[in-house]
Amino acid sequence: MTGAADHTLDVSGLYCPEPVMLLHNCIRDMQVGETVRVVATDPTTQRDIPKFCSFLGHELLSETEEAGNFLFLLRKGS
Repeated sequence: MTGAADHTLDVSGLYCPEPVMLLHNCIRDMQVGETVRVVATDPTTQRDIPKFCSFLGHELLSETEEAGNFLFLLRKGS
């Protein structure tokens, strides 16, 4: 995953629904247009985070898997 994010949220070791709940809290405190890098280990985040973005109008910029970690880069929508 390239580029620096404005925020980082490490939810490694947490399981559904905690990663998305913590992401929701993080994004709520961000400004529109800011980015957050999410590091997760729960495979369900591959389903849940894209749906979260779609439902709430945030932009999923990238989604990758590296060494057992699921990495997401999101931009807060309006």
